[in-house]
Amino acid sequence: MLRKLLGLKPKASIYSQPMPQTEGALELTYLGTAGFILKNKQRTVVLDPYLSRVGVTELFRPLHTNTALLKKHIPHADDVLIGHAHYDHILDAPDLCKQTGARLIGSKATCMVGRAAGLPESQLKETAGREDIACGSWTVRGLPSIHGKAIFGRIPIPGDILSPPVWPPKLLDLKHGLVLNWLVDTGSLKIVHIDSADFIPEELQGLKADVVCLCAIGRKYRPNYVKEVVALLQPKWIIPCHWDTMFTHYEKEPDYIPSVDLAGFIQEIKDAGVEPIVMPMRGKQWFKVNNSDTK
Repeated sequence: MLRKLLGLKPKASIYSQPMPQTEGALELTYLGTAGFILKNKQRTVVLDPYLSRVGVTELFRPLHTNTALLKKHIPHADDVLIGHAHYDHILDAPDLCKQTGARLIGSKATCMVGRAAGLPESQLKETAGREDIACGSWTVRGLPSIHGKAIFGRIPIPGDILSPPVWPPKLLDLKHGLVLNWLVDTGSLKIVHIDSADFIPEELQGLKADVVCLCAIGRKYRPNYVKEVVALLQPKWIIPCHWDTMFTHYEKEPDYIPSVDLAGFIQEIKDAGVEPIVMPMRGKQWFKVNNSDTK
């Protein structure tokens, strides 16, 4: 009944075929919403993990993390990067850091959420962006950005978090704060993560990325979204993210939101001359860590 009310449709068979795993390859796992795991033998960096995927009715009550799912599916992390502090980007991050000992890296709002959840200062790294942060042999850099107009042409739950919110939080407690796109430089591959469908062109100017993880929802409100990202970053591959409903259980197949027009997004990426890689939730892809143009 809920699917009919929301106008949801079953996913078409548009997932890309994963390439075989190769020795020394960078492993990328899609967690649904805007979440990813980047992993090699030396380092594991997690971006915007959100596995709890609370139901629609649960949004009106305090929000709780599904700690068992986190432990099962993300048993190890060295660093957790947060693009902005909305619940579907940050809710699970503090518990993941508690379980793994990872650092929580992000804006002031992100660190306030970490404090609210009981993380020690030793596991918090605040950044306003534009600085290179060492992550083992990798470096990460926050790129100041803006939140897209995702719902009816408006930015949802705007504002900042200037003190630790009540924990567990309610939906409206988790305002977006400073939005950061992330550049992850592994030394051989560069990945840019854009978790909301807008950006500041000047912050991307002069950068290049092999892979861009690109938010789908709300892109219709950003003219020339895909074309401009491609012109600025010149990626080889774009991985669409944040196209699903966020409400299905993590271990089930999610529906996509028809208004996102995932098929149209894929075509826009192709028309811009870039190869799209469409990954299922929990799906994996491997990228060679040399200068070759092949995965």
